[in-house]
Order: sequence, then structure tokens, then C-alpha cells
Amino acid sequence: MKDDLVLLTGGAGYVGAVLAPLLLRSGFRVRVLDLYLYGDDVLGRGGAPGLEQVKGDIRDLSVVREAMRGVKSVIHLACISNDPSFELDPGLGRSINFDAFEPLVHEAMNAGVRRFIYASSSSVYGVSDQPNVDEDHPLHPLTDYSKFKADCEPILLDRSSPDFNTLVIRPATVCGYSPRQRLDLTVNILTAHAINNGRITVFGGAQKRPNIHIGDICRFYLELLRAPEESINGRIYNAGYQNHTVSQIAEIVRSVLLGRGVLKEVEIVTTPSNDDRSYHISSERIARDLGLRANHTIEDAVSDLAEAFERGLLPDAMTDERYYNVRLMRRVELR
Repeated sequence: MKDDLVLLTGGAGYVGAVLAPLLLRSGFRVRVLDLYLYGDDVLGRGGAPGLEQVKGDIRDLSVVREAMRGVKSVIHLACISNDPSFELDPGLGRSINFDAFEPLVHEAMNAGVRRFIYASSSSVYGVSDQPNVDEDHPLHPLTDYSKFKADCEPILLDRSSPDFNTLVIRPATVCGYSPRQRLDLTVNILTAHAINNGRITVFGGAQKRPNIHIGDICRFYLELLRAPEESINGRIYNAGYQNHTVSQIAEIVRSVLLGRGVLKEVEIVTTPSNDDRSYHISSERIARDLGLRANHTIEDAVSDLAEAFERGLLPDAMTDERYYNVRLMRRVELR
């Protein structure tokens, strides 16, 4: 499949900004379809050999139809990507995360796309006290964001065929450094607050949060493009690594930063939270079936972020809206 053209919807986002260069280095050609709300230079000014960039909306079928030309595989990352951003404008969230999905799948099929990988979310499990939530666990989405993530899965899987391979990935919360950095994700925001304020505020703390390093989830996507059709078609896979409570993550952040000598002390303050999402996912199936195992830890993610701060790669981390989806969404007034 080397030299095949891969379409990354949302490819200029947090994950896409790491994934696109990885695919290019691995011999794929990449076309990115994105609104580029977080800047036109996320993937570098002038692009790179083998990279095409299309600025457009996945709700615009004429744009989607053109973006699908010659594409062999689609990795669908584009969405309003967290609960607070979604709740700013539920109608907008639905239109992008759900209403646009089935037409996108149809356009892919009509264009002769062979493989369609959908980035769902492990948040579809909601709350579970099971020690290991696998892919057969009932879904209990607690928010519209996770509900629509779940609702899109059967739309895609019902269209599986030998000519149209489909795959659903339910990633854990991604962490670590990206050229399109997000600091509104658990590990990342705790690290940013510790480094910039010397203090971490933990909301609740007992909630379990599965995590996966951005380098690992991008490597998984790469290998899923290479995997034999019979091993991925119509499948659902969790993709995570370490499962810790928010309080445990805060302690990891503090330990790494103190160990690196970044800070002499980090205060952890715990306050109540109404965020009840809590689950401990199992990623054994993707390891057993495809040999895909994460090998970067939360500690690695914190170290990567600390290095990025040290190198001045994350200026104005606590105030610049580009690091926080909900802040930027408030300003751009996307409709």
C-alpha cells in the first residue's frame, strides 16, 4: 500500500499534526481536509513532498467529493472534539459529528475508497465499574459528544464489504506533545498548570481515565493502514494503555517534573466535580489480533511536554486560545 493516497479529515488537528508527517515518512501520500481553525501552518508552511492540504468543511459535499478523488484509505478524525466544545453549540456539534458522517461514508464508497478508519472514542462507555472494559461492553454515553460518536459506529460498520473495509477505533484520552498542541486534555492540562503555576487542581480525582501517548495512537493508525483486510474489516478496537484515576495522574505529573528538576515543589489541590465519566478500558484485543501495543507512558508524555516548554514551543500556554478548543470555538463562531 506504499504510495497510496490517504485522506485525513481533521488532519491539521492535535493527532493529525503528528500522524500526517508519520504517514509521509512511511511512504504514503497524504491529503488533509480541515478547516484549519488553529492555523494554516500546523503542517508546515509550504507543506511537504507527498502532502496535499485542502481547506474545507466536511459538511460541504462538493468539497468532500473532490477530496476523495484517488483516495485509497480514509482516517476520519474531524469532529467537534470534546464535551465543552460540543456543548457550546449542540446543533453545530451534531451537524459535524453526526449529520455529516453518513454522507461522508457514501462519498468514500462512491469514490472507490478501499479502507475507512473511524476515530470514535472510549468515552462511549460512560461509567463502568468493570475492571476491564472490552469492546463487547454495553455503551452508556453520558453526553451528546459521546452519544454521536457511538451512533456513527454502526453507520460505518453496516457498510462493510470485501470492497469497502471498515474499522472503528475507540482511543483513550490522548496525551503528549504535538505541533498543534492541546492543553485541555487530562495529562496535558495538569502538566501545563504544574509548570506554569506550580499547582495542580484536580476536579474529583477518583474518576478513572484511560490514556494513550500521541506517538502510540499515530503508530496504531499507520499499522492499521498496513494490516491485511481480513484482520480489520468490520472490527472495533479499543486503543489505550495506562488506566489511572485523575488523582494518580496528578501524582505522576508531579513526580516527573520534580524528578526532572523542572520545579522544586508542585501543590495538588482537590475540588469537587460533576464529571462522572469513569472507566478502565482493555486494549488486549488489538494487541492479540494485530500485535499493537502501546509502549509510551504517561511519564513519557509529561517529559515530552516539559521539554516543549523548556524549548519555548508552547508560549503563552495559559492564555493563548489556540491550545484550548472551547476558547477558540467561542471566538470563531463557526456555524
